Amino acid sequence: MKHYKTISELHRAVGYPPPENPLVSLVVCEKLAECSIGQSEFTTDFYMIAFKKIKSGYVLYGRTKYDHDDGSMMFVKPRQVIEINNVELEEKGFIIWIHEDYLNGFHLHSEIKKYGYFDYEANEALHLSAREEQIIWDLYSKIDQEYYNNQDEYSREIIIAHIDSILKYSQRFYKRQFINRTELSGKTVSKFNDFLSSYLENGKLLEKGLPTVKSLAALFNLSPRYLSDLLKQETGKTAMELIHIFLISEAKNLLQGSENSVSETAYALGFDNPPYFSRLFKKEVGMSPNEYRKNFLN
Repeated sequence: MKHYKTISELHRAVGYPPPENPLVSLVVCEKLAECSIGQSEFTTDFYMIAFKKIKSGYVLYGRTKYDHDDGSMMFVKPRQVIEINNVELEEKGFIIWIHEDYLNGFHLHSEIKKYGYFDYEANEALHLSAREEQIIWDLYSKIDQEYYNNQDEYSREIIIAHIDSILKYSQRFYKRQFINRTELSGKTVSKFNDFLSSYLENGKLLEKGLPTVKSLAALFNLSPRYLSDLLKQETGKTAMELIHIFLISEAKNLLQGSENSVSETAYALGFDNPPYFSRLFKKEVGMSPNEYRKNFLN
């Protein structure tokens, strides 16, 4: 699999003109023009922010093929597998490549890692309304103006500020997308809880151990990060937090309704490390399992 360490290397391979800055580049994909990169999967050392309305061809990242024709934004982090092949657009689109070194010394270097959508699958891309599209294009135009206007000592800070704005708006738009998909999110929360109950009742905790966010996400054909963000929007809790809440609720029931030791209770709930179970219980309940049992008996 091809790996591009520099943006200049990627530009040469694809046939683009050399970038104005070796650590950041802007690529505009005109209507009915191809915007493909090679004929196979590749990885890079840079972030990608892209806006496209795909007419034909496909984009693949996160091992999921994406060929939707709505106005969408996609976000790829360094060393994520991606393929952009035979893509033809309905309307003009863009790609911004940002080498991770370009962010060194700036707040965004750490902040960008907090945006969960860089871990979403392709089928979880951001779909924009007409008003949202205009906001993103306005920000892109500001970056474009600074990028091609004799860059000086202020250019990097200004460009990074506009990139930061695109990411913040995208976070806001994703929250809107979650809210607008209440028919999905409401069902997801119910199915999530139903699966945990079934997992316990069917003895899977003893057989397979604690359920993972990854295994639960696979049931919904979602990436773990998207599932977690979707649940947090709906409940205020991440997928892992909801798993813990469910397990602690069951632990309370076992501690009250049986004479099993704390270790036996932990094993019954799929924990192979009783001290970890006790720490988690105390964190969630405010007292140790033994203290909880004594308080109940008294």
